[in-house]
Amino acid sequence: MSDDEGGGSLYVLTAVLLSPAQFPSILGDDFPEACSLLGVEPGGEGYGLVLGQDEEGARWTVVVDDVSLVATAIASWDCGMEYDLSPDERSIVISLAGWPLELSVAASGIPEPHDPEQGADGTGRVPLAPPSAEAWGPVQRRMGADQIAREWADWREREATDGGAAAAAHPGLARALEQAQAYTRTSPPVGRVRSSFAGEGARTLRADGPGWSLVARTGEAAFVLLDEEPGEVLAVPREGEPDLPGLLEALDRVAVRPA
Repeated sequence: MSDDEGGGSLYVLTAVLLSPAQFPSILGDDFPEACSLLGVEPGGEGYGLVLGQDEEGARWTVVVDDVSLVATAIASWDCGMEYDLSPDERSIVISLAGWPLELSVAASGIPEPHDPEQGADGTGRVPLAPPSAEAWGPVQRRMGADQIAREWADWREREATDGGAAAAAHPGLARALEQAQAYTRTSPPVGRVRSSFAGEGARTLRADGPGWSLVARTGEAAFVLLDEEPGEVLAVPREGEPDLPGLLEALDRVAVRPA
């Protein structure tokens, strides 16, 4: 495809969705926050983020509003099929220097991936870059919750063994659960609570708030990560207040879901 910064070619490496129900959590706690980081309006069905390199090897993130095209490309790639993702130039919302995600691939036949000079995209911003793995903060906390969701069976077995009793009196956990309960009474920013299919009638839930992330599966278990507890994963007790099954069901009712 061609980028909008001088009409040069962009060699597409991958793409991700930025929608109310599905967005890279490293970008924010909710859809509006993720859009704000990229400088786009949080409207409609969202966007597709196309990550690639130009002819000189520079990293670029192209934001397009043709969500269905990007979703089709991702689905094809996930099935091992080839798909030439070439969005129409009229669908390009903005081209941003850098990549917000870590990629281990590069286009062949061009220079190694590198960031363009600051301001090369016309925004004056520092190029996008993946978060540091050396620190702990909101981004790493959300990435940790993503990892638990991907490795659910392992964490579920661990929770069944220890029961999460050690986390029962943690003040940060109590605060997170109180705020999660508040979401069931007053709608939070869109994307702050998300629900996805988990098989056998269950749903995987993700909820984020100031300083905390919750990942759970309805009818099973829930885990919370906190900014003030670097690298720690707290299992939510199944008994006591709040009632965990009831909380998860209520969160699922207010969550946004993939179309």
